[in-house]
Amino acid sequence: MSAVESVTLPVPAGRSWSSRFLRSELRLIFGRRRNQLALLVLAGPPLLISIAVKTSLSRPGREAPDFFGSITQNGLFVALAALTIEMGLFLPLAISLVAGDSVAGEANTGTLRYLLTVPVGRIRLLAVKFAGVLVFSFAAAFVVTVVGMVMGLILFGGGNLTTLSGTELGFGEGLLRVVAATAYLGVCLTALGAVGIFLSTLTEQPIAAMLATIVFSGASFVLDSIPQVSFLHPYLIVHNWTSFGDLLRTPVAWSGIEHGLYSAVAYVAVFLLAAWARFSTKDVTS
Repeated sequence: MSAVESVTLPVPAGRSWSSRFLRSELRLIFGRRRNQLALLVLAGPPLLISIAVKTSLSRPGREAPDFFGSITQNGLFVALAALTIEMGLFLPLAISLVAGDSVAGEANTGTLRYLLTVPVGRIRLLAVKFAGVLVFSFAAAFVVTVVGMVMGLILFGGGNLTTLSGTELGFGEGLLRVVAATAYLGVCLTALGAVGIFLSTLTEQPIAAMLATIVFSGASFVLDSIPQVSFLHPYLIVHNWTSFGDLLRTPVAWSGIEHGLYSAVAYVAVFLLAAWARFSTKDVTS
């Protein structure tokens, strides 16, 4: 099923930017079983982390792993631990599924040419595809966080949250900090989605665009871990992803977060512009 099936009627004059196309795109994204499965997979690690830590504590003579030590003090840390683990592979993989399929999927199923005659227009099509990726990026990040917080609070409780600086925050403020950290990572994932949309305009094979986006993300992580190419680190898309943890400091260390947001905006601008340049001159035959 393609987004074209829900927008087969011409848009009335004066409503060329109706939300109908966006609603159709969101239904398409969240209605696909592979995307639903991806969200289900994202919910797995926080479940496993919370159960594993709880089980290890219940065994005599055993302690929770040092990496997860803070979880036993406050269940909110389950969400943060899960985000840290998943941002290396599972979250980028989920975003790549949607972004890589955005344009190439329409071309592969033979609906792209017809969709552009609805009328939709190429700029509007790219804008709606990006909006869909943005919504899915935030949804993916918050699935991890919500499942982690629910499991953590059930198994370990809440109360005051001890920050990475050693100070304490009330539960309400701690919860807001975790939500802000998740939103920050959502912005970072959206930047990766913009890269995927550009790659999706280069091919009519969705799987090729998906794999290329994953390779791009993986290569960025590898390069970011090599000291010999440290001059590249500030320009890598993933370099400041871990800065979401700085929101759990007192006072908040804004430097890494600001750089991460600037980097995300730059990647979105550059790759959406590249996608427009490619797509606006592309001969759509399918």
